[in-house]
Amino acid sequence: MTGRHEAPGEQVPPGVDPEIPSAARAYDYLLGGGHNFAADRELAKKIQVVQPGVVRIAQQNRAFLRRAVLFMVEAGVRQFLDLGSGIPTVGNVHEIAQAAAPDARVVYVDYDPVAVAHSRLLLAHNDNADIVDADITRPHDVLDAGPARRLLDLDRPVGLLAVTIGHYIPPEADPAGLFARYRDALAPGSFLALTHLTDDFTAIRGEQIVNTMKSSRNNVFPRTREEVLKLFTGYGLVEPGLVTTSSWRPGKGVTSMQDTERDGLYAGVGRRL
Repeated sequence: MTGRHEAPGEQVPPGVDPEIPSAARAYDYLLGGGHNFAADRELAKKIQVVQPGVVRIAQQNRAFLRRAVLFMVEAGVRQFLDLGSGIPTVGNVHEIAQAAAPDARVVYVDYDPVAVAHSRLLLAHNDNADIVDADITRPHDVLDAGPARRLLDLDRPVGLLAVTIGHYIPPEADPAGLFARYRDALAPGSFLALTHLTDDFTAIRGEQIVNTMKSSRNNVFPRTREEVLKLFTGYGLVEPGLVTTSSWRPGKGVTSMQDTERDGLYAGVGRRL
């Protein structure tokens, strides 16, 4: 455990190799979290070198997540499925949703052992939130898991969250087809909130990020705007459509941010037709 940024006495979950960096734990580090290893911090620092402003990218992504969840709560959604939920940090989906609607139910999904272990610890006393240990590219494994069956009523609208997960799905896994399988399992009126890395913008060094991430267990596949739009097939995009993270409903009193292309991520929310 030497070199890990962690609370005293915390144990490394079984099966975790701290020498292999993880995107989820690097993201946790960029957000100021404490559940990461030295290898994860080294990966995050390498990304910071090739992509200056990556901390801003992470922060704007997290802020979008909060706004999207609150939008769905205001639309009447009371159950959420968070794909590739990552390491628990302040501002988790259940914290946001249950503060606004105490009866909201949340199912997280991840296969990173650290993410799963800490999520279980965090949610141990929350009857309306749980985590599924599964690969999101296997929808049946996710939707048939005990926590999903207990907490989600698929005959009613669900808020499906795919925040910074789509760009980890390789082309051979057919991302659009995968998203369609989740869509088909959801009731009309459900929502999809998504963010996705792109190298459409000159400010984003997609090729360098891809090469840097090859040292981790998570390869990255940036996509164009048209490719990201295909993930919303069967959904009607709500205003303002597919934009960058800081441009999606920034809120009253918030002035328009400059250089929004530096967000690095497309962001949008769609309602299932």
